[in-house]
Amino acid sequence: MPKGAAGAGPRRHIAAGLQVGSYVKVADNSGAKEAMIIGVIGYKGRLRRIPPAAVGDMVVVTVKKGTPEMRKQVVRAIVIRQRRPYRRPDGTWIAFEDNAVVIVSPDGTPKGSEIRGPVAREAAERWPKVANIASIII
Repeated sequence: MPKGAAGAGPRRHIAAGLQVGSYVKVADNSGAKEAMIIGVIGYKGRLRRIPPAAVGDMVVVTVKKGTPEMRKQVVRAIVIRQRRPYRRPDGTWIAFEDNAVVIVSPDGTPKGSEIRGPVAREAAERWPKVANIASIII
């Protein structure tokens, strides 16, 4: 289990559709609207390699747009949707229309009380607390 992924289940290989520097939509009601990924929790890579992130990964983001209290905050988030297609074990390919995250505490508890839009099944299985407040799981 990756360091910092408390309570997270095993991670399947998913094609990474995001990287450090990617702007993502914040899909919860925490007050943030848009964020930028600045780190990937548990990624141990090579020098100067840009860390990739995929659905279900915990990332460190900085809030770019949102309420004045949330702006410029550095928080953790979980990737729940990505535009890049990835293959599931049953052979189906899935891609979402946007890249989205949910802001969470370091232990994986969501800061908001609702999630707008669908949540990928891979993220819901790995983070049960996120799945509890999800309206749609695809």
